[in-house]
Amino acid sequence: MYFRSAAARAQASNGCVGAARAVEGRSGAAGGGRCEQLRFFGLSRFQASMVQVSPENELPLRPCLPRQLSFSPPLIRNPFIYDLKLTVADKLKMILLGIILLPIRLILLMIILLLMWPFVAIATACSPIKGPQPLTHWRRLLIRHFIGFLAQTLIFSMGFLVKVKGKCASHLEAPVLVTAPHSSFFDAIACIVAGFPSTVSRIENVDIPILGRLLRATQPILVSRVDPDSRKNTANEITRRATSNGEWPQVLIFPEGTCSNRSCLITFKLGAFTPGVPVQPVLLRYPNRLDTVTWTWQGPTFRQLFVMTMCQLFTKVEVEFMPVHFPNEEEKNNPLLFANGVRSKMAAALGVPVTDHTYEDCRLMISAGDLTLPMETGLVEFTKVSKKLNLNWDNIRQQLDEFAEAARASKGGRIKIEEFASFLKIPVSDALRELFALFDRNDDGTIDFREYVIGMAIVCNPATTEETIMMAFKLFDIDEDGYITEDEFNSLLGSSLGLHNIGASKMFHDMDADGSGTISYDEFRDFALKHPVYAKLFTTYLDQQRYFVYSPESRESPAILPQIISTTIYSGNKDEFLSSSDKKED
Repeated sequence: MYFRSAAARAQASNGCVGAARAVEGRSGAAGGGRCEQLRFFGLSRFQASMVQVSPENELPLRPCLPRQLSFSPPLIRNPFIYDLKLTVADKLKMILLGIILLPIRLILLMIILLLMWPFVAIATACSPIKGPQPLTHWRRLLIRHFIGFLAQTLIFSMGFLVKVKGKCASHLEAPVLVTAPHSSFFDAIACIVAGFPSTVSRIENVDIPILGRLLRATQPILVSRVDPDSRKNTANEITRRATSNGEWPQVLIFPEGTCSNRSCLITFKLGAFTPGVPVQPVLLRYPNRLDTVTWTWQGPTFRQLFVMTMCQLFTKVEVEFMPVHFPNEEEKNNPLLFANGVRSKMAAALGVPVTDHTYEDCRLMISAGDLTLPMETGLVEFTKVSKKLNLNWDNIRQQLDEFAEAARASKGGRIKIEEFASFLKIPVSDALRELFALFDRNDDGTIDFREYVIGMAIVCNPATTEETIMMAFKLFDIDEDGYITEDEFNSLLGSSLGLHNIGASKMFHDMDADGSGTISYDEFRDFALKHPVYAKLFTTYLDQQRYFVYSPESRESPAILPQIISTTIYSGNKDEFLSSSDKKED
């Protein structure tokens, strides 16, 4: 996008500002010559100033555009993939140990679970699944000591060597335990080490034989994915228990909400931080040479990981209880600030970065796979993009369908300019290259889905205002009869793209919804709103015409004004006319 005012232009990068001054200030013949050459390529005066120029042949290379650092790509591109690579030695060792260890461990697992069953049944007898009151004192003692001892024996029999660092705070000191990173179903070990606090779990899990009954013993906060009020009710229940002054047991929460590969800490959900009470961060590490525990969206299955872990001689686990984090007044009033502060502290202790990925990114990954795209195509850092661009999941999911239509021919899930042109049903031109460069934020010659979402919101959507669409329609409607004929459309579209005889018949008929052979304003507006990329191409043409209207050359020689600029478009108020271009500055 292009900055209209001098103050906005001053915010551009140094090289771009220098070019802008050279062109707009006409400081020297070289600057003027460059501007004229760039105008030949279909760029407006300031657009020309934002283009790098080769000193040898003085031809435009690529747009030099300021970028928002807040939209920089994450350090970890895909935290939801785990590629387990086994050497021949690893496989042989696993087979040999598995022949001995696997049957023994499975037998011990069943025996301990059967021994645990009567104690769990007694502790939860006559207690409803969603009891309004906490378990009585003797039941909690039974769970904490007897069931806790059997659970620790269980994880030892499975080959886990658990090392505990720090001390778990009492429920009065820290009503909430936040545990991360969440990367495996084996992370339940943290619950056992912490003395069976309450957890947040899916309601379907209580129906699992034996294990479901054990889960009930912790009096979990159950989440239903079919209940639209479940999220609100869960947050209220966490707050109620966290502020009960020790009446309820501690609540252990995995704030990431989904499993990652432990390469970073993704976005923390706010449920654990909304009550504004002290929380104790709990770190999980698996310091093993061979990682057979990481269970995420792309990688080994549950069954594969379970069997491979049972075939290891031992598996190391570290559970570290960090000092309790006491929120200040600002954090108590701002759960997001509270969550980010705790996450940063935990990430620093783990030595990993933080990213703004979340569970919604995983849903987009699955959708990308369903659309025959690489699954990682759907990763956009949903938390950051949705907040900054005011988008919801449905908006981004719809854009994924559009992106898939253009990227389906590309095996890597990225769009090149040829595919971009094919998607828009127009040939490659300088105006299209200009638009493509606005999307291509890292200048690698391709557009990925994240760049597409950002570009649609920042580059194209500001162009789809009613005023801009009306101006563009009037430009196409040369004879001012309220309709655009195919000849008018081809003529003006060819001018806006710097090409002629482009054969835009397919696009014209797409706009002509009623098949009347002409395009009404309603049809033109509906098409522009549904396809904001075209709206941006129209405003690119408008920018070109504005240059001719206000350039000194046009005042000296009125004959060069395009005939399509009429008094019905230009109202006479220069500032108002100029204000119809992009509303957002990237």
